[in-house]
Amino acid sequence: MSNLAQNRGDNFDHLKQQIADLQSNVAYLELTVDSLDQVIAKQDKQIQDMQRQLQLLYVQLNRVSDSGIAPFDAASEVPPHY
Repeated sequence: MSNLAQNRGDNFDHLKQQIADLQSNVAYLELTVDSLDQVIAKQDKQIQDMQRQLQLLYVQLNRVSDSGIAPFDAASEVPPHY
């Protein structure tokens, strides 16, 4: 086998290995994207739940304010044992 043929064979083997490496990297990246997509979907649901809870707290706070009950201020209230 001549040097030219040997070099072509080596180059071809090298290219095949590079393609295999790239395919492996792409597969890993696809798994990572799928995993991150699941995390984002879960966090989106958590954010929506927290927004609903916050809205309910605002409604309750407005009801207390409208009822004439003075709001509790922890900074100005003295604990009973003082």
